[in-house]
Amino acid sequence: MGQWFADFAADVSTFVWGLPLIIFLVGTGVFLTIRIAFFSFRMLPHALKMAFSKSDEKSKGDISHFQALMTALAATVGTGNVVGVATAVVLGGPGAVFWMWITALVGMATKYSEGILGVKYRRLNAKGEMSGGPMYYLEHGLGQKWLGVLFAIFAVFAAIFGIGNMIQANAASDVAMDVFNIPLWVTGLIFTILVGLVLLGGVKSIGRTAGVLVPVMVVIYLVTGVAVLIFNFADVPAAFGLIFSDAFTGNAVAGGALGTVIRMGVARGLFSNEAGLGTGGIAAAAARTDVPARQALISMTQVFIDTIVVCSITGVSLTMAGMYTSGTEGAALTAQSFEMLLPGGIGDVIIAVTLLTFIFSTILGWGYFGEKCFTYLFGDNLTFLYRIIFVLAIIPGATMSLETVWNLGDIFNGLMAVPNLIGLIGLSGVVAAETKVFLNIRKKEKQQGLG
Repeated sequence: MGQWFADFAADVSTFVWGLPLIIFLVGTGVFLTIRIAFFSFRMLPHALKMAFSKSDEKSKGDISHFQALMTALAATVGTGNVVGVATAVVLGGPGAVFWMWITALVGMATKYSEGILGVKYRRLNAKGEMSGGPMYYLEHGLGQKWLGVLFAIFAVFAAIFGIGNMIQANAASDVAMDVFNIPLWVTGLIFTILVGLVLLGGVKSIGRTAGVLVPVMVVIYLVTGVAVLIFNFADVPAAFGLIFSDAFTGNAVAGGALGTVIRMGVARGLFSNEAGLGTGGIAAAAARTDVPARQALISMTQVFIDTIVVCSITGVSLTMAGMYTSGTEGAALTAQSFEMLLPGGIGDVIIAVTLLTFIFSTILGWGYFGEKCFTYLFGDNLTFLYRIIFVLAIIPGATMSLETVWNLGDIFNGLMAVPNLIGLIGLSGVVAAETKVFLNIRKKEKQQGLG
């Protein structure tokens, strides 16, 4: 791909992720947090408990609460947590991690709202499966179908050419080459075959696969991260200190500025947890539930697990290793940092294996998101065409330059966010009303000894 395209993608990415979008994104999260009276903070412990409870098998939907959460986590816990954090720290310095945290904290209300609206306005398709998400609540809730169409178009491009596929394939081939010396195209081919096999089974196949892979890979990564913190405990306070100080100065970035720190933190925070993109509503719509707020709370926990827990481990580890100014980028930076911080030199292998699993599940989750948007635009009869295009995009993604694919991902992420955020603000009254419905149900359950 020519240098002109790489430069063009970089310029567009910088424009899209300018101050207006950052204010719009974070501001929407703050607005929704206040609109629901900090419900997202107050109910977090209960939401985490519900996430692992049994769903009502008699309720409408295709998959369980847990599988819906795992599908959402499958699409988000991945490259953003390992490569995204590394990219943010390289370009924005350790302070970018702080702004990822801020994006996540206000993003819980955003994800909660997406979940409520995704379930409330979902529709049963010709195959007997639930379909929902921003395209449906923009059309049937806000009454602005053109915004729903715009969202769906941007989401399809994001799924195939950005966050959902090509970025993932690029990170997979990068780490496989760096750690195992596997040629880029070989990794791309292997992922093409494996993803194709699972996608043929549809959402239930994806839900089952995610329900097995995601908990295992998150636990492995967390155990590895905790080991890093324990073995380097003396350096942890200094790392947190640098993250907080650099968040407001940008001093740790060579030639950088505070604006770059904030932009990279917010952009990569969104890339990691997707709060504001609208994908949370697509995953929530498939869950078996008759109470929108119940699944919305479970969906909200994904932001906490993804960014506050998993991304923090990566960010603190990268800061302690101090290799973010070495010229190493992406997955290789995280792998080499963990290798340096863990005894025995096995950190890079653990990160490589975990990341490859992360990426596989992420591609599956986004394959489903993109398919729902594609069928919204073109109907169910062309589903197979989408799956072919999606799978075939993996190999070129595996062989492109890191910077170009990440810029493409940022562009489509930003474009997706705009119509979705408009819908969330416009339908915030519905979110508040459904929250009251849930509170009344919960009050009655407590009175009956069920809550």
